[in-house]
Amino acid sequence: MSLAKSSLVYLISNIINALIPFLLLPILTRLLSPAEYGQVAMFQILVAGLAAFVGLNTVGAANRKFYEHNNSLKALGLYNGACLQILLGSMIIVFILCVLFSELLVSYLSIPVNWIYSAVLLSSFNFILNLRLGQWQIRGEAIKFGALQISNSLFNMGLSLLLVLSLHHGAQGRIDAQIIAAGLSTVVAVYLLMKDGLVHLYSLRVDYIKQALQFGIPLIPHVFGFFLLSAIDRFVINQKLGLGHAGIYMVAVQLSMAFNIVFDALNKAYVPWLFEILKRDEMAEKRRVVNYTYLYFIFLLAIAPIPFLIGPWALCFIAGEEFRKAGEIIGWLCLGQIFGGMYLMVTNYIFYAKKNSGLSLITITSGIINVGLLLLLVNSFGLIGAAWAFAITKFIQFISTWLYSSFVLAMPWLPQGGKL
Repeated sequence: MSLAKSSLVYLISNIINALIPFLLLPILTRLLSPAEYGQVAMFQILVAGLAAFVGLNTVGAANRKFYEHNNSLKALGLYNGACLQILLGSMIIVFILCVLFSELLVSYLSIPVNWIYSAVLLSSFNFILNLRLGQWQIRGEAIKFGALQISNSLFNMGLSLLLVLSLHHGAQGRIDAQIIAAGLSTVVAVYLLMKDGLVHLYSLRVDYIKQALQFGIPLIPHVFGFFLLSAIDRFVINQKLGLGHAGIYMVAVQLSMAFNIVFDALNKAYVPWLFEILKRDEMAEKRRVVNYTYLYFIFLLAIAPIPFLIGPWALCFIAGEEFRKAGEIIGWLCLGQIFGGMYLMVTNYIFYAKKNSGLSLITITSGIINVGLLLLLVNSFGLIGAAWAFAITKFIQFISTWLYSSFVLAMPWLPQGGKL
């Protein structure tokens, strides 16, 4: 399948997948109070934070293994099986830690204790789903990728409507819907992995476990840094301003994610194409990639003012008057998402070069800067201070990653064909 066709499939799949919370938004914001919506936001923060530790980021290792030379189907199956064994071990450890520190987590996140254990389970389900989706993505099987992703999303939406709208289970119904939908989709994912011979669960390969951990563990600061960049703001807002403000901020975040839908879809199609070009290592092809990248950057910067103009009206129309205050911050959040889209265009070189430790340092540093800015700006300016912090740190992350990618893998970014 060509890059254009696969991009279209991924785009449609991502749009439908991301439309689920978007379509649920006007319903949930009218059925849940800002405080209840804030609780849902806190649960999602916990799931995002656990992603760094549940599975130890070895989905990326499984995807990268595919591009190594002389890999048989059995070898790939054993490697993927090792990644699932790592998932099981890490999930048990994380669950025990959550039990030990449950009172502290309940106090800081303002959610029921059973939601904490549900977050561990959902993180594990997401790992397996991403493993199955990743194995299709690297093979260019966009249709299968979209089918599983869309079916999971539609089931999630249907259950959410049943539990929240029809049965009036409130915020708990939204959490239960995510767990049930992801659990059933995980069963399908495991079956399809085993059917395709892509997982051998009962063979222990210590060497493969070590390889996967060598890839995944250095990414823990990277993933945790992303958590500090993209989710910690709701935690700070909850602590400083209360659950209601966290719920309002979450609504604006979800609307700004419309940009991320497109960026992620393009990146999913772009990575296999880019890696093949990098593998051939021909300068003419590299120049073409750089030219396309610069055009993409110019386009993104050109559309950046639009959310500032129409975002407040759109948000109030979608979410209702109770969440009107979110309209004041939507433009800045969208600007941060645009910098995130530019970041995706330069980070893949680092993954190809297997220089993940440097990327982790950049991400965790950006995350720490974000936390510092949040504490400073939220105290002084409220919600809009959090949005400013997000936009500033996403720009810092993009520029730093671009410079580092030029250092680890030579690309003709300058007119003379040199590094940045």
